[in-house]
Amino acid sequence: MCRYRMEADMLCQHCESRPTSHECYRCGTAVCRLHYDGEMGFCADCAKKAKPDGRRGDTFRY
Repeated sequence: MCRYRMEADMLCQHCESRPTSHECYRCGTAVCRLHYDGEMGFCADCAKKAKPDGRRGDTFRY
């Protein structure tokens, strides 16, 4: 389910300081491991929208 980034020279689009290791399954943002929710396969922003109340499962809201 998760898509890994192979470009080691790319920086995380959230913190802009760590190399990317994953790509968000929902929006395609390249992020480091700290800004990636492995349970859902989403970046931190999409995971926050998907679980606004800290609940498990995808309840995505815009």
